[in-house]
Amino acid sequence: MMSSFQPLASRRFSTELTSLLDKKVKVLTTDGSAYEGKLLAYDHNTLSVILGNAKDKDGNEYARVVINGQCVSQILRLEEPFDLKGLAEVLERHFPKMVVLHEDAGIITVMDRIRVSETGVIEGSGPIADRVKKIYEDFVASKASQTGK
Repeated sequence: MMSSFQPLASRRFSTELTSLLDKKVKVLTTDGSAYEGKLLAYDHNTLSVILGNAKDKDGNEYARVVINGQCVSQILRLEEPFDLKGLAEVLERHFPKMVVLHEDAGIITVMDRIRVSETGVIEGSGPIADRVKKIYEDFVASKASQTGK
């Protein structure tokens, strides 16, 4: 019975780890070291990670740091996750029954032709895409003003 949950758990783990890519994280190691930087890549099999523009706990800066997965004890996200579900709800108000949220992929599809991610409109053009882009920008600005960023 337990094995039927493993594929789902593995997928969720991989999805969560993938969601950290290009985000600011702090990696704590088993020897007590700590590095902060942007997670550029990871090896799914070994959990080794590569950080860009990293700093260690002494303030030393590195362009790239590769940390062996056997040394990683924790990976902490330092940025708030993007509220993709909230954006989908806002888009749904403007485009009723025409918005699909693909949480695993981190994508929202509007009218089966406009694709939006946490970075903005990534596919589609024309007046509808321009409207979606404006809604996205307003959503991001609203979230930034709520958090004071």
